[in-house]
Amino acid sequence: MLNSSADYRHLSLRAAALTVISVACLLVPLVVFRLAAQAPSAAREGVPKGWFLAGTKPAEYESTVDARALYDGHPSAYLRAKGPTTEGFGTLMQQFRADRYLGKRVRLSAFIRSKGVQKWAGLWMRVDKEQQMLAFDNMQSRPIRGTTSWGKYEVVLDVPSNATGIFFGILLEGQGTVWLNAAKFEVVGADIPTTGGALTVDRPTNLSFEE
Repeated sequence: MLNSSADYRHLSLRAAALTVISVACLLVPLVVFRLAAQAPSAAREGVPKGWFLAGTKPAEYESTVDARALYDGHPSAYLRAKGPTTEGFGTLMQQFRADRYLGKRVRLSAFIRSKGVQKWAGLWMRVDKEQQMLAFDNMQSRPIRGTTSWGKYEVVLDVPSNATGIFFGILLEGQGTVWLNAAKFEVVGADIPTTGGALTVDRPTNLSFEE
């Protein structure tokens, strides 16, 4: 039983704290992904030139060039979980200014094969305006799992005229290894459909579920 205004204040503060924690839990994956992508980790031995490791747990993953995993005669880069148990995800990625691609549609494609991917892996690309995400696709709706032979995958996004940065790579969550080969980033025509979504809604809708 609540016997005083202090009790009411304590309950209200506790409820508010739980609400903040719940909202934070929902936002953490997106926020962490953005921070990880924008703040490269220290250079790690063996990581292919021009790429870097990031993610929620980049130290639990490794990447280098694998001359034994050939596709069309060319070596691959791999992303691999180090230990028997791995939490979070790692990504091998690049980032660059969007200036050359403003108002255009771009495609990241690559050939990928996998071994023992327990959770999921996929290509990903994100377009930002400063700290705001404008478009994103990480193949989570069509993930790579288990052990697969070489296959071609792609993500396609529009780059709005106010974009400032483009980020892309390959991600792996949990155990397993993925190999990346023949990666290509290019401008494509409007006849090529996008694979991800642009964030066009600027306010919440139908919160009462009456529409």
